[in-house]
Amino acid sequence: DELLLTEIDADFDADAFFPEWSRADFVETERQSLTSAQGMHYSFVTYNHTRGDDMSGAGFHVHGPHDHELEHAAQHEPEGFAGKLAVMTAVIATIGALFAYMGGATQANAGLYKNDAAIKKTEASNQWNFYQAKSGKQNLAELAIELAPEARKAFYAEEVKRYSAEKKEIKVVAEKFEAESKDWDKKSEEQLHQHHRWAQATTVLQIAIAMAAIALLTKSKRFAVGVIGLSGLGLCLGVLAWLHI
Repeated sequence: DELLLTEIDADFDADAFFPEWSRADFVETERQSLTSAQGMHYSFVTYNHTRGDDMSGAGFHVHGPHDHELEHAAQHEPEGFAGKLAVMTAVIATIGALFAYMGGATQANAGLYKNDAAIKKTEASNQWNFYQAKSGKQNLAELAIELAPEARKAFYAEEVKRYSAEKKEIKVVAEKFEAESKDWDKKSEEQLHQHHRWAQATTVLQIAIAMAAIALLTKSKRFAVGVIGLSGLGLCLGVLAWLHI
């Protein structure tokens, strides 16, 4: 993917040469021009690969010598076994990249939903603590009815009614928060299950890509059939993930 060359502005008789390479596939990114003590001009030049048909993808690749072998064979045998296998591998890698993205997104959602569930549960707990405080005050008011003078009994009776009404309102709010917490927990579990499905699909497709390289290197059609089978299994798992199954 990167060439570091020393280019000398001169002609020489030689019997060893640098391997052929296509300048169209590279772009010059850095050049340092110098002159020797003898007046010879030369440059240190950096070239980066620009071709976009690499089968590796960010977040989804099985990178190694077999990748280059696939690309090389596909260029020299585009209509043959190697070419078809290279195209299939590129398609699998693309689908796998999408599956990997969905797996990461569902995992993130699962964490966010679990956090929302914890927040709602804390709010419900706060409401129940408030409910207990009102219950304590109501109990004291009921005790005061028994112990207070007759003139004060009516006041404490009204206090008991007030606390009882406030407790009912607090209970409704607390139960609402508890229900919301359970809903967020359920959503989190669903997203986590979906994440596992996406991860399974991605893993199977990664294995299929590795098997495609083996099929090419060994010229084995059995491995090629295995690639097709694993790709189908990966797609089925992806469909299950999409359907939340």
